[in-house]
Amino acid sequence: MLKLNPVWLVLPLCLFLVGPTSIAVGTLTVTQLKCEYRAGHVVLDNPRPRLSWVLNSDRRGDVQTAWQVLVAGNADALREDTGDLWDSGKVESADQLHVLYRGKPLASGQACYWKVRAWDADGRPSSWSEPASWEMGLLAPEDWAGARWLNDGKPTPTREEDFYLEDPAPLFRREFSIDKPVARARLYVTGIGYYEASLNGGRVGDLALDPAWTRYSERVFYSTHDVTAELRPGDNCLGVTLGNGWYNPLPMRMWGRRVLREHMPVGRPRFITRLAIEFTDGTRQDVLSDNDWMVGEGPILFNNIYLGEIYDARREQPGWDTAGFDDAAWGRPAVATEPIGPLRAQPLPPIRCTATLEPVGLSEPQPGVFIFDMGQNFAGWVRLSLEAPAGTSVTLRFGELLNPDGTLNPLTSVCGQIKGRRKNKEGVEANIGGPGSPLVAWQADTYIARGGGIEHYTPRFTFHAFRYVEVTGLPGKPPIDSIEGLRLNSDIERVGSFACSNELFNRIQTMCDWTFLSNIFAVQSDCPHRERFGYGGDIATTSEAFMMNYDMAAFYAKAVRDWHDSVLEDGTFTDTAPNMGTQYCGVAWAMVHPLLLRQLWQYYGDRQLLEEQYATARRWLEGVNARYPDFIVTEGLSDHEGLAPMPAPEMVTPLYAASARLLGELAAILGHAADAERYARLAEDIRAAYLARFFDPATGKAGPATQASQSFMLYLNLAPTESRPAVLDVLLEDLRRRDGHLSTGIFGTKYMLDALSREGHAGAAGAIVNQRTFPGWGHMLDLGATTLWEHWKFSDNTYSHNHPMFGSVSEWFYRWLGGIQPDPAAVGFDRIIIRPQMVSGLEWVRCAYDSARGRIVSNWQLAGGRLRMEVEIPVGATALVHVPAASPAQVREGGHPAAQAPGVELVTQEAGAVIYRVGAGRYLFHVDRIEMHQAIGFSGQAWRG
Repeated sequence: MLKLNPVWLVLPLCLFLVGPTSIAVGTLTVTQLKCEYRAGHVVLDNPRPRLSWVLNSDRRGDVQTAWQVLVAGNADALREDTGDLWDSGKVESADQLHVLYRGKPLASGQACYWKVRAWDADGRPSSWSEPASWEMGLLAPEDWAGARWLNDGKPTPTREEDFYLEDPAPLFRREFSIDKPVARARLYVTGIGYYEASLNGGRVGDLALDPAWTRYSERVFYSTHDVTAELRPGDNCLGVTLGNGWYNPLPMRMWGRRVLREHMPVGRPRFITRLAIEFTDGTRQDVLSDNDWMVGEGPILFNNIYLGEIYDARREQPGWDTAGFDDAAWGRPAVATEPIGPLRAQPLPPIRCTATLEPVGLSEPQPGVFIFDMGQNFAGWVRLSLEAPAGTSVTLRFGELLNPDGTLNPLTSVCGQIKGRRKNKEGVEANIGGPGSPLVAWQADTYIARGGGIEHYTPRFTFHAFRYVEVTGLPGKPPIDSIEGLRLNSDIERVGSFACSNELFNRIQTMCDWTFLSNIFAVQSDCPHRERFGYGGDIATTSEAFMMNYDMAAFYAKAVRDWHDSVLEDGTFTDTAPNMGTQYCGVAWAMVHPLLLRQLWQYYGDRQLLEEQYATARRWLEGVNARYPDFIVTEGLSDHEGLAPMPAPEMVTPLYAASARLLGELAAILGHAADAERYARLAEDIRAAYLARFFDPATGKAGPATQASQSFMLYLNLAPTESRPAVLDVLLEDLRRRDGHLSTGIFGTKYMLDALSREGHAGAAGAIVNQRTFPGWGHMLDLGATTLWEHWKFSDNTYSHNHPMFGSVSEWFYRWLGGIQPDPAAVGFDRIIIRPQMVSGLEWVRCAYDSARGRIVSNWQLAGGRLRMEVEIPVGATALVHVPAASPAQVREGGHPAAQAPGVELVTQEAGAVIYRVGAGRYLFHVDRIEMHQAIGFSGQAWRG
């Protein structure tokens, strides 16, 4: 049973809570202060951080006309309205995103306290915001002077099979003394693959699987912890435990051929730390990772990100991380010498436990084999409680499915499809995974009891994705509460909510949410078990769905840099980032880099990242251009996992055209006029080549004339204006032939739902999503899915059951049923389109999105042929609101004819909608008679629309 429920699962009893519209004059308030995308106390190493805030006003059309920022070196000065580090003075500007700090130079470890006030449309100042703070990390390499990267000194095995032997996770300890009162203490620490720090016997922080995975040869992230309260007078002890993570992977041959160790920076697990202590008398003391540390072996005998852990509680060393422990049998650590990249303050939300789950069922399909059903597929850990004699070995295996006899089926979550044996190059039958590899590389943890009472076990340096937990080796039947699920994910902020009167749509949204959170472990992965890699295509097709649900600003900025760090010598982007050696997907996967840059500009207004990364994106596109001089791409993946033909030339070339258009837009934003013209022209050249070779204007058929190829033409604006109706007709005819079922894959699904809705056929899109039979989301749900599948067809052996790529449907919920869209020209969501599609069969929708500038709301309700539509726009933005109505005379707002309502401007009328421009504020539109021109279903072969 889940203990933490997403707020959008709670359906409202009353749809609208606002009363009559008020236009009483009010004042601005400044809230939600963020530094470098993040709220709360942020630690960063950018010497000129960017500051942002949200504005609220009870007056329609209010705007910020000026702002003032105060930054102080202590909270007392800020309370006195003193900005001793920076007082911007009154700045005449509407900027509220990424305001650059321009105060005094900042030093490593410096604390900064800040607040903001703003002037409204009438030039009146607001009160000061609540204070926020940030802290500088270690800004220069010399700040780590004396600290060294340490490991346990063990050699790396030379034979593949030896990697699978017991290799206890090392424990490092360092005692030190404090002889005067402490004013402030910060622990700067990291370890790769993973680390866990402790101080005086207590764990430091609540971060899991830290630090975030990067290409370690290019950058390594460190975390900062306030440990002032954990220090004590006299003797203290700092401890570090290391796990292999992504830095010391096994040489398993994924798919029988791909060895991660051959493509990634690797070495023995290592750590570096600096404990910086400031005393009340102004003196300092540093405890560094140096020759004074000791190293021993801990109870984690084996750990791997895919296979799991083996933990022998009998080998625990109680008190090892407290002062006075006898470490005479321990040795000295070694200095790690493998080259790695520079240290950087971790810039994105850390991985944490974000929910707990209780089992909903317990069975015993075979004697001594117990199956816990968690009721939900998710990624994370389980916490096991048991009481058993010393030496009892208890194994937990994890899987997404059960076999017909009720036993565990782990095969959809097996690492790299390592299942069984086959003949090698020499003709000898061997394990697919190579020498020493398990026959089947399933997920499992083993706990060996210490005995003597109740024991608890939670893994540290691995994670799993599962619904079912098989437990064997227990001395008796366990109670159902002996297992607890711990959901892990990067602790991103939820910013979106969607609910509607169609319960199937709500269930699909829930399924997307669980899938998304299962696949966001510092890298947005394709699946949280078998592969766990950041594939570009998966991100390119779901990034906007993620951004409508969560604050992805810092996370996707890190992803962009991952692609930069993984770029090949010739400028080619890899299929995944961090790079793990795959290179066959091509343009469609590589385009994620410029695509994210464009989206980070549109959603969050990030120009700095664009300036930093533009040259990298440009170099990539120039390489693609050189490779395909006739503009036709001949290789690569396109509509992956679709159910119809998807030939590369016909399906990848449109994405090449889209990439060129993207680069032209990025160049124009940056003012690179020559590049903007060049890439716009290149996009047209590619489009022309594509149309000449693959498009038949007489029939409207593009490429293989599938749902995907037709949707590519419409979504990517490749079709000539006069041919769009014919292209659409081919798409609609295919849908009729399939009785409203899709045949699309990773790109086509996103593109088709959007294109149909944009072309006035949201009912067709709704019919697709509303299907209960194969293929579709309803089919998944009816077969017991709680997360999205990798393939439309059920698989009990091959395909993942926790794959986000078909989660683009969540974007459709927000953009077309809720109707919240950024204008194509938006910068940080400053221009909004509210365009809900009231497809037949829906009675109401509640949709909200907390943009970078504040909350956007688009709620609507249909009853008795009347429409009630609630809209909220934040200060700093304007919106075009599409109200479904036959004429302006039908539309009222706040009791007035809409065109006469305060703050509402009639812009134009189009088929089926009247369009108004509004500024900040809350609006309540009414339409007394609304005719539905779209249907949410098919009747045999007859299209009802």
